[in-house]
Amino acid sequence: MKNDKVGFTSIDEYIATFPKATQNILQEVRATIRAAAPDAEEKISYQMPTFFLKGNLVHFAAYANHIGFYPTPSGIEAFKDELSIYEGAKGSVQFPIDKPLPLKLITKIVKFRVAENLKKAEAKSGKSKTKVK
Repeated sequence: MKNDKVGFTSIDEYIATFPKATQNILQEVRATIRAAAPDAEEKISYQMPTFFLKGNLVHFAAYANHIGFYPTPSGIEAFKDELSIYEGAKGSVQFPIDKPLPLKLITKIVKFRVAENLKKAEAKSGKSKTKVK
């Protein structure tokens, strides 16, 4: 892995720093997220691939032994039972790199995060609107 470089400008650039097998896994995660959140924008945030839709949806990253997936604490909490078989923390989960990815679960989490972000954005826009008589 050559990802000690600072300043990635795209997800493609980030993915290209990994061995081919890891690149394939990262592209699979990316495609799964893209399918679940087709309106989300791809960007780099915290030097990780990020999908953004009215705020950060999810981040993901590759490590030596796992793929880190970061759907915020609410995304982890909402799926804590299904995620309980994986290592993780308050806002992250680690999918072992040598096991099949739980793509259906990733899809469910991303869709949950899309709905959550859209609901928050709608609430914010509703609060900031003033009624004109």
